[in-house]
Parts: sequence; structure tokens; C-alpha cells
Amino acid sequence: MPLKEAAAKVRENAHAPYSHFKVGAAVRARSGAIYAGCNVENVASPEGTCAEAGAIAAMVAAGETELDEVYVIADSPMPVSPCGGCRQKLAEFGGGQVSVIMGTLDGQEQTMTLAELLPGAFNTDHIRGR
Repeated sequence: MPLKEAAAKVRENAHAPYSHFKVGAAVRARSGAIYAGCNVENVASPEGTCAEAGAIAAMVAAGETELDEVYVIADSPMPVSPCGGCRQKLAEFGGGQVSVIMGTLDGQEQTMTLAELLPGAFNTDHIRGR
């Protein structure tokens, strides 16, 4: 299943009874396997989880720790980028060259690298020698 299709399909399973803003994400791991996640809201906001975090959790649960590509999709008038926290989560498992494709249900897409989305990402260089 292509990355875009996996993100769009899992988006339908999102639990978004408060915002009514469903988001789907899929990541392609270094192995080529695709893992998907959707946003899961909680009445005790901000205790929910983002779609990107769900996809990363599925990847890690499967024993993988490196991602090569990301697709995020939402029903929005413009492509929606990952939130700041998810940008850092993605940077934990992917290098700056990793493509993040952001799409809408009507077919608009925007592609940026992780380095473009999160310049100056906090990484292991910041804690080296501790």
C-alpha cells in the first residue's frame, strides 16, 4: 500500500469528537515497511496523541527505529504540517533529509524535509559527553 493511501485510510479511524479534525500519518521505515497512525483526542485536553506520534509508536513497536519518508493528511484547505512536538519526534527517528509530504483530501500536497520543518533540531550532539 502506498504511503499516501495508508495515511488517508487510517485518517478515517481518527478519534476526533471535539475538534472534528481527523489527521492520518504514515511513515516508511528504513526497511520499506509502512506504519500508520491517526490522532486520538481526549476530553482531558491535551492528553490526546497526534497522528505522527501514533505512526512512530507503531514503527517502534514493530522493532524499527529509522524512518525514510512521512506522509500526513487532513481535511484542510491547505496542507497541514506536523506540530512542533511531532517535528521533534520525527527528527528522533529520521535525518534532516527525510521528506515529509503534507496533503489535503482534495489532492494538494507540499513536501519539505525534516531539516526545513525543524531547523536546529535538538539532537544527541547537545547531550554528548554527559
